[in-house]
Amino acid sequence: MAMKFNITVKPGSSQEKIIESAPGELTVYLRAKPHDGEANAALIKLLAKHFNVPKTTIAVTRGSKSRNKTIEF
Repeated sequence: MAMKFNITVKPGSSQEKIIESAPGELTVYLRAKPHDGEANAALIKLLAKHFNVPKTTIAVTRGSKSRNKTIEF
């Protein structure tokens, strides 16, 4: 069963954390800057650790260059 989340990413934050703002919606604070895909890589790494799943199972299905993303795993 695939899980889908709408995510708002806050890059360049002082700490990394995940906050569930509503069911199926997350706000993710990342230290990485949105440069050359660094924030997307950091997002996938943090989500994999948080949900205890392999990084390869997580995909950004919408908004790869936006702060508002849809991810699926």
